[in-house]
Amino acid sequence: MDPSLRERALRLLARREHSRAELARKLAVHSESAEALDAVLDDLVARRLLSDERYVEARLNVRAARFGNARLAQELRTQGVDDELVRSALADCEDEWVRACQVWRRRFGERPASGDAAGRAKEMRFLMSRGFSGETIRRVLRGDLSDD
Repeated sequence: MDPSLRERALRLLARREHSRAELARKLAVHSESAEALDAVLDDLVARRLLSDERYVEARLNVRAARFGNARLAQELRTQGVDDELVRSALADCEDEWVRACQVWRRRFGERPASGDAAGRAKEMRFLMSRGFSGETIRRVLRGDLSDD
């Protein structure tokens, strides 16, 4: 096992959690071979220094309060996290509707604009850009904000 590659991996992991695929991409340019890289990653997983589950939990703790499930899932998948792990983590996450209401309130205030089509479109685009589902956005814009 390449000690410099392991040290580089530990420095990256000391800063924040990484998914296995993300760490592999960052270390690939410094690795002599794919086998050496896999050996380092396998060792880190065996020592519980690298965990996709911990990575997902950390990312959701940081990002879930601001984004919808679609955006969170897309971000996790681009980092190489398994689809099943993404689905189970999002199922355990706080309800998307509650998060959408909180995001909407921070941005727009008390009640959705009832008659202003341009204002409603702006609010809808904002929530869509944050990755909230269409049904969640419709509920928020209908004014169903009382259940949270």
